[in-house]
Amino acid sequence: MSAVPYRVLARKYRPQRFEDLIGQEPMVRTLRNAFSSGRIAQAWILTGVRGVGKTTTARILARALNYERADGTGGPTTDLSELGVHCEAIMESRHVDVVEMDAASHTGVADVRAILETVHYAPVTARYKVFIIDEVHMLSTSAFNAFLKTLEEPPPHVKFIFATTEIRKVPVTVMSRCQSFALRRVAADEMSAHLTRVCAAEEVAIEDEALAVIARASEGSVRDALSLLDQAMAHGEGRVEAAAVRGMLGLADRAGVLDLFEAVMSGDAGTALDAFHAQHAAGADPASVLADLAETTHLVTRIKIAPKTADDPALSESERNRGRDFAERLSMRSLSRAWQMLLKGVPEVQAAPKPAQAADMVLVRLAYVADLPTPDELLRTLSEGGQPAPRDPGPSGPSGGPRAPEPMAPSRGGPALAAARDFARAPEAAQAAPRAEAQPTVRLQRFEDLVALAAKNRDILMQDALTRQVRVVRFEDEVLEFQPTADAPPDLAGAISKKLQEWTGARWMVAVAAGDGAPTLRERADAEAAARLAGIQAHPHVRAILDRMPGAVIVDVRPRAQAADAELDAAESDALPAVEDDDEF
Repeated sequence: MSAVPYRVLARKYRPQRFEDLIGQEPMVRTLRNAFSSGRIAQAWILTGVRGVGKTTTARILARALNYERADGTGGPTTDLSELGVHCEAIMESRHVDVVEMDAASHTGVADVRAILETVHYAPVTARYKVFIIDEVHMLSTSAFNAFLKTLEEPPPHVKFIFATTEIRKVPVTVMSRCQSFALRRVAADEMSAHLTRVCAAEEVAIEDEALAVIARASEGSVRDALSLLDQAMAHGEGRVEAAAVRGMLGLADRAGVLDLFEAVMSGDAGTALDAFHAQHAAGADPASVLADLAETTHLVTRIKIAPKTADDPALSESERNRGRDFAERLSMRSLSRAWQMLLKGVPEVQAAPKPAQAADMVLVRLAYVADLPTPDELLRTLSEGGQPAPRDPGPSGPSGGPRAPEPMAPSRGGPALAAARDFARAPEAAQAAPRAEAQPTVRLQRFEDLVALAAKNRDILMQDALTRQVRVVRFEDEVLEFQPTADAPPDLAGAISKKLQEWTGARWMVAVAAGDGAPTLRERADAEAAARLAGIQAHPHVRAILDRMPGAVIVDVRPRAQAADAELDAAESDALPAVEDDDEF
């Protein structure tokens, strides 16, 4: 007699009834009320991440629709405690009236047409003919359109159940014809309780911390959790331990991650590197270590904002206690800065040819940044006149070894702060002397020289204002009088005066004059361009070209480059037209 083949836990413990579904109470309650009141929809669409029970729910729903006892009694119901005549075949996906189609491999309109050709035929043995289409978002646009009419007005003996992980890819015309249910991720505590029941049924001992590791790694997917548990059982030979699970998954020890987090946030780069290499030698993936650091940063930030987060039963005792301690000692700015650096560090490590070395550099950056003040703290210290904290660059500094007694209180000082404070305390004359030496006096002969000076200093806004909004009345002997244009800002004179003093080192008198000034530089340039255009259009050669090319337009007239051969006489014209022709020759 052949041995019964082994069934993986994800199939062996697949839910058979609505009561067996984990973490989906809102959907189950809605379906129960609908069945009890007779308000049964014609189509449903189930969405959610992988492994939360979409296909299983579809089969349970098909079983509820076709429930019938052996004596012929019964009707659509959500009470499936007693096995019906169709239940086993439906749950094993071999019932003739429950058709399952994988839309990932049947995406075309021909596949949908094959289904639609059978909907008008009555079911063979069951009450309803049920079509379960998995990964429905993979259907083509034509296939979705072929469904619309039948989906809106199906025969009374036909029901449709769609399942998808990408609800946004399903056309709204299809969604509007279905009742939609979003299956939720299973919470960590519910997942741990479910895995405990499975381990008890399998007579396998498992540590509570191992349950927490598997529940966290599954990310709310029951199928992923059972698959990981199946692998851990084979790895542990009857007993599942947390250390073995971490080694199997390439994860870092949670206590080790907390130690690494403390070393990094204390600025102790040497201890941090030692802790990281110990975990790497034990099999932890470098990117996973940084991801765990980011997760710890997120946890500490949540505890700092909402202290009740530490009461989560999915957290270990050390995570609760040390998380509260970190939240009290670390500032929100330090946590936010660490989060941003880790968020950029994880993909950097994943793309590096040597991930361990890349992770080392990320940890060193984090450790050195940990004892630097934020910009607002630097300004506050300068304004208060505080003394910079000493920073020893030797063995007790960030390069390794023990540090200050309070690891979570980084020093607020350093050479940069000291230099800034020395400059702030320097006498006014001492600060002005190098500025005057760096900005020698500049003589401006014409207003155009001022515009050129603005361009040289890369002040685009001032250059544009001088070109478009200033009509010069007088410009001589460090005096500028002008008439502003209508769109000029009211403080333009003050802004020009400030820039002139900054750029030339001299005090200019800038005032708004009452009389009319000369045209702005832009107005002069536009007038010159219009004059050139009018002159070139009057040229007999150009007129002849335009007559021969209907629709051609002169878009610009530019100064002519010197050339040996020219078709136009230099005495008659000093420019050539650029033409745009929209006709084909």
